Amino acid sequence: MTPNDAFSLEATKAFFGGKAAGWEERFPDDEPAYEAAVVELRLRRGDRALDVACGTGRALPILRRAVGPDGRVVGVDVTPEMLTEAVEQGRARDAPLLLADAYSLPLPSLSLDGTLAAGLVPHLAYADDCLRELYRVARPNARLGLFHPVGRAVLAARQNDVPHADDILAEQAMRALLERTGWRAEIFDDREERYLVVASRA
Repeated sequence: MTPNDAFSLEATKAFFGGKAAGWEERFPDDEPAYEAAVVELRLRRGDRALDVACGTGRALPILRRAVGPDGRVVGVDVTPEMLTEAVEQGRARDAPLLLADAYSLPLPSLSLDGTLAAGLVPHLAYADDCLRELYRVARPNARLGLFHPVGRAVLAARQNDVPHADDILAEQAMRALLERTGWRAEIFDDREERYLVVASRA
């Protein structure tokens, strides 16, 4: 896959670092969509879950409730300002917050039962490498949720554009990406109110 220099780690940190303060106030109504996405991960009490590219940690309390007090939740993000905002929102009570990128997670192999990645894939320069890393840390039959609280059409409209067939989030491209990185697609749901792909570790 050809790298996209616009989505280098430094460019991503600069982009999100400047938007961290007030991020949640921009999208105040997203929590129900996050809750519905976490349900599709089918987490159980005592499971281990990751929120990769966690941003301000909006999903962390939801993941914490899903795995219960005996489970473990970790939040990882590459942008220091986002993690600072997560701490200010009180999200460190729900999970340790780690500064790291999605290509090299500070987690052991075969350690997770579920991973939520909200808004991650469109910002990756090397999507295959990232999904292989998420595969590495997943246990057999673990589930991966690639999520955004609005669908592709809404995302494109925000950029005065329309969805394209060769978009990495398009169904054919996404299924191919998952298959070649070891994942088995189970759900593809792209509608106005959410984008959610759920896959299991094949």
